[in-house]
Parts: sequence; structure tokens; C-alpha cells
Amino acid sequence: MKRFNMKFLTALIAGATIFTASAVSAQVNLRFGYEAPRSDTQHIAAKKFNELLAEKTNGEVKLKLFPDSTLGNAQTMIAGVRGGTIDLEMSGSPNFTGLVQELNVIDIPFIFKDREHVYKVLDGEIGEGLLKALEEKGLKGLAFWDVGFRAFSNSKHTMTKPEDVKGLKVRTNQNPMYIEAFSLLGANPVPMPLAELYTALETRAVDAQEHPIGIFWSSKLYEVQKYLTLSNHGYTPLIVVMNKAKFDSLSPELQQAILSAAKEAGAFQRELNVKNEQEIIAKLRKEGVEVTETIVPAPFKAIIEEKVRKSYIEKQGDTLVNQIDALAQ
Repeated sequence: MKRFNMKFLTALIAGATIFTASAVSAQVNLRFGYEAPRSDTQHIAAKKFNELLAEKTNGEVKLKLFPDSTLGNAQTMIAGVRGGTIDLEMSGSPNFTGLVQELNVIDIPFIFKDREHVYKVLDGEIGEGLLKALEEKGLKGLAFWDVGFRAFSNSKHTMTKPEDVKGLKVRTNQNPMYIEAFSLLGANPVPMPLAELYTALETRAVDAQEHPIGIFWSSKLYEVQKYLTLSNHGYTPLIVVMNKAKFDSLSPELQQAILSAAKEAGAFQRELNVKNEQEIIAKLRKEGVEVTETIVPAPFKAIIEEKVRKSYIEKQGDTLVNQIDALAQ
């Protein structure tokens, strides 16, 4: 009897060990990197994404979050996702235009009428097609999140008309649409990663920058920039991507959970950004920032819109531009 019990106990322990090992191997842990600091809504939305994944997969899929450029700048992380050393990454759409040039259409200045127009484009067939185009580059586009409408800041003077931009060294992203636009306005555009921007502004290596006000606030750029204009000259979405081979290796059920959780977290972040906007403006004014909430866009459009559109159309055709314009009606 004792011998039987011993055998039974041994078998039970072995079975439990196998079960435990199986449970551990079933756990999917994914590394998720992004440039924004922990105070930004991008990080808040990433945590929401993680919570939603846990709910939808009964804890089978978990994210390990790496904010604040911990895994490198946007280009480094995108390369990491393509190479499989990072599982997921999110950054502004301009960072992907070197891989998929059609994405430049999003960054044509003043192409979006308002947020409703943005969502019609990104959440519909146009957005689906742009995300699909990333697959040839080893990236699975999961969803569009929100950076927002861009604002212009500088350390020298109030900006309300094109002449106020002339001669300024302006940090922008590497997207050719923005580089051309600021060049046409007489500025000197200087592409650089977000992680380097604060120091560049503090040391006056650049005079100005343009980001949505959420990034302006969370990155504390107000400490080194005292003039901010809500110019809304462009809208930038975040693109959340995953290594395509990793995504394809998962079951259809887990794939669907990741896609739906990414979209829900994106909608959550969009709402959060809109809700926070007026609060951020009030905080910036308390910090001594001169905030100009409106400008007359016509003079800026007259200088840059037609020429930048023409540059895009010459390379990519006018199909996407016309489709985006049609959704503004």
C-alpha cells in the first residue's frame, strides 16, 4: 500500500510538473517600446492595452512596457520590431514613411479638416490599406492611435503669420512633407529624435519645434519654449506595430484579441487626449507660456499646401489624396 501510494505520488508530481511547464510555455510575453514618457497618454493607453489583452486572453498574453525611449528612438525600435528583437512598438506615422511612402499622404499640411475627418480616414478603408502595406516590411499594423494636431512653439516670439517662421531653426521629424513645408516658409528644418529635443531647445541648437500639445506638456518642452501656437498645420497618428512573424505564429483567437485590444486602447487614448487638451492649455499658461489658440490658416496654406501636395502626387499619384478630400465633405 505504501509502495502504491509512493508511485501514485510520484506520478502526481510528474503530472503537475508537466502541467506547470505547459502553462508557462503557453504564456505569451511581449516587449512593447515607445518614445513617450510615462506621463504621456501613450503610456496610459499602453497600460490600458495590456489590461484589455489580459481580459481578452485570460492572462495568456502580457505586455512588458518600455516607455521613454528605453529601447531606443523610433527608428531603432522599428528596426528592432522588423528584426524580431522587439515585439511591438508605436511611434508617429512619419517614422514609417521610409518603409511605406504612401504614408506621406497623412502628413500633407492641412489635409485634414478636423478630428472627425481624421477618424473617417484612418478607421476606414484608407487606413486599413496603409496598415496592410506595412506587412511587406515585416510589420503587422495593429491600429492607429493618437499623437494629435500639431502645434508650433519657439523661444523668440509669437507666431501668427508665415513671416514669424522665417529664419527659425525648427526641429521636425524626417518626413519630407514637413521638411518641404517649413523650407517653403523660410525656416531651417532640422530632423531629430524626440529624446534629443529638450536638450537641443535648451542649448538653442534649434529655436523651435512642432508637436501636439500633449507631447509638448509631457516632455516638459514648456520649460525651454515660451511661445506656443495651436496652428493645427498637420495631424499625426501613432501607428502600433508588431513583428509580423510573431503575430502570424499566434493562434487566430490570440491574433483577434491583440487586434481588438489595440483598437479599443486607441479609441480610449483619443478620447483622453481630447479631454485633456483644455486642461493642458491652462497649465501651460500657469507655467508662463504664451498660448495662441487660433491663427488664420489661409496665408500658410497659400505658401505650402499646393506645392507639398504636388510633390506627393508626383511620386505617389493622386488617388489617396482625392479619397481623403472626398471624406471631408
